[in-house]
Amino acid sequence: MCKNCLPFLLFFIGILSAWSSSGGDEVYPDDYVWTSPSVDASGSMPCGGGDIGMNVWVEESGDMLFYVCRSGSFDENNTLLKSGRFRLRLSDADGRSVPFVSQTLCLKDGYLSVRFSDAEVCFWVDVFRPVIHVEVTGKKPLQMAMAYENWRTHHRSIGKVEGQQCSYKWTVNKSVTTSPDSIFATKGAITFYHRNPDKTVFDYTVEMQGLGALKDSIFNPITNLISGGRMVGKGLVYAGTKEGKDNLGVDFRSWSYRSEKVSRNHRVTIALANVQGTEKEWETELEKTLSGINIEKDRKASRRWWNDFWKRSYIVAEGEGPHVEAIRNYTLFRYMLGCNAHSQWPTKFNGGLFTFDPAYVNPDMPFTPDFRRWGGGTHTAQNQRLVYWPMLKSGDLDLMLPQFDYYLRLLPVAELRSRHYWGHEGACFVEQIENFGLPNPAEYGKKRPVGFDAGLEYNAWLEYQWDTALEFCLMILQNNYLKQQGLTAKYLPLVESTLQFFDQHYRYLARKRGRKELDGEGKLILYPGSACETYKMAYNASSTVAGLHAVLGAYLSDEEVRRLRCQPDTAAMYTYLQQMQQRLPDIPLRTLEVTDETSSSVSFKPAISPARVWERVNNIETPQLYPVFPWRIYGVGRPHLDVALNTYLYDPDALKFRSSNGWKQDNIWAACLGQTEDAARLMLEKLGNGPHRFPAFWGPGYDWTPDHNWGGSGMIGLQEMLMQEVDGEILAFPAWPKEWNVRFRLHTTDGRVVEAEMNDEEVKLRVD
Repeated sequence: MCKNCLPFLLFFIGILSAWSSSGGDEVYPDDYVWTSPSVDASGSMPCGGGDIGMNVWVEESGDMLFYVCRSGSFDENNTLLKSGRFRLRLSDADGRSVPFVSQTLCLKDGYLSVRFSDAEVCFWVDVFRPVIHVEVTGKKPLQMAMAYENWRTHHRSIGKVEGQQCSYKWTVNKSVTTSPDSIFATKGAITFYHRNPDKTVFDYTVEMQGLGALKDSIFNPITNLISGGRMVGKGLVYAGTKEGKDNLGVDFRSWSYRSEKVSRNHRVTIALANVQGTEKEWETELEKTLSGINIEKDRKASRRWWNDFWKRSYIVAEGEGPHVEAIRNYTLFRYMLGCNAHSQWPTKFNGGLFTFDPAYVNPDMPFTPDFRRWGGGTHTAQNQRLVYWPMLKSGDLDLMLPQFDYYLRLLPVAELRSRHYWGHEGACFVEQIENFGLPNPAEYGKKRPVGFDAGLEYNAWLEYQWDTALEFCLMILQNNYLKQQGLTAKYLPLVESTLQFFDQHYRYLARKRGRKELDGEGKLILYPGSACETYKMAYNASSTVAGLHAVLGAYLSDEEVRRLRCQPDTAAMYTYLQQMQQRLPDIPLRTLEVTDETSSSVSFKPAISPARVWERVNNIETPQLYPVFPWRIYGVGRPHLDVALNTYLYDPDALKFRSSNGWKQDNIWAACLGQTEDAARLMLEKLGNGPHRFPAFWGPGYDWTPDHNWGGSGMIGLQEMLMQEVDGEILAFPAWPKEWNVRFRLHTTDGRVVEAEMNDEEVKLRVD
């Protein structure tokens, strides 16, 4: 254990020193304010709630613009569509625009305010129903103009590079287009929606993967999906339609409205609906949403939700220091995650709900605002996990349900693949997984050799990479919200089937190679395997072995699991997994030869090996440190810390790959290993201001902007610097510079709430 952690080790519920105020203080985040307008969408500010995100910005002209994106609005190619772009302008009775004063993200209450000299415009999203509210309050009567802008007004071809926005990726052909939306303008309202046809990328993927006969058994969320909404406003008058091009050259059509008369108050409501069915069914759902609006009641409920959200946890910088900016950005990013709290779909790692015009990220990509790299309906598991791990410590356990439900919905598909391709049980969850549970078709491989295993992706990066699903299994087992809500039993089949796959599949592969299905010590032979996307054709990859040990250990030691599974009708699986635990091999180790630069002396140090053996290095990940995080088998306060430290400090690939870019996790490993100087440096790089005006719009990294797995890994590293836990014991400030003053409230995996403060090296701590 690092010696600077020892003073702050808390056993069970003891209090290190008296807390300066009563527990449960309300600590709300400060507003985030701009006092000048923005140039374009790259200078937008996020605002959202429920499952809706908006990018809002004000231009020099005084125009307020905002993109709208609702989670789950997938088109026929599996692009995650924007609902459109809206443009709002205020002018006085003489037609002059009103001067801009400020734009504020009011974090405590979850809304965005734009102030002008004579008016305030409030943007907020109902947390509990898919409705956006735009409210204008003026000091004097004003005219309001409101326009809806849409670039999907005709069949739009998708080029090879632009194909990254959908599931076809680089295999997109000339026949693939984005079909046009249906848009209807009437007095006081405009209705818009995108309807997917009967044939989609789902059908293409099922057929190419040899599953046509089983199509009806495969979850299909995109065929005949209708996504869109309606903008309504009392006193709005339709003012015509015009064609145009934005300043990036993308053509669009605009439907303009204006207020019938000047007024101190104006209100616009945008209701959204996603329905898989007929236009009539979609219209019924939309009308139901509109008829259920009670603005005053809904506003109070939504603000109350945001108030409660911030009460769950906080990290607050006290005084001055380089960490102040990073902690503010942590909070801003947590707000962005909160905007998808009630979604059916997980927050996408590659931009979430807040992507904007791609040319502002990469000038070589002059595509529509729907574009993002790595697809809209494709969920890359290694990246998704980093969005969700920090929610355990922040106490946002209910926000994790969309990700858990995503895998639970796809469980039958994952089990079907195992039975169909290999004839055994267990759920095979691939790395680049579509929202209908199959491998991404481009990554699966269009040009596959004759006789190649139909269950495998013909892909140098993704072949045999199945173990990321184990991380979501561990999150499930550590999520106390599930226990409190009586939901643990709902997700246990997912955990059990995911574990079962590794036992069943690797014994199956061993039988295909020879007479014995286990090695000479009676252990599983995890070959061929993959240590992340990096060490390929691996034998007993350390990331996989550690994951199986961690998840099986958590499952078998959990009292709730034991209560649920040690019953006559459920005991068989529990017994099976007990036996599987005995078949797990050890985490592979190796000896590193280390030369001292000063004395030139050579020493030999034990370290974690990426695998027992491997054939090639294909990427720049460091899976030999996965036994530290996410699997927490090594670390501060745990056995054999020296082995993990040797890996971090001396492994040549670990050193070569070290970075704070994108999904890199070196900041997390440094914190988990008590390396305060490295942890602080890497955390400041991670959570420093991003390249765009809103500081938590990081990226593109290896993915896209805003890079949510960049933000998630930054959150995790910061949390680990402040608090860790080992076998029920709490380590406060295990990798925190003593000169940085800070307060925090974070959660443990057993449901305790930890409040702590470091102020001029004095530590105070409370555990409830």
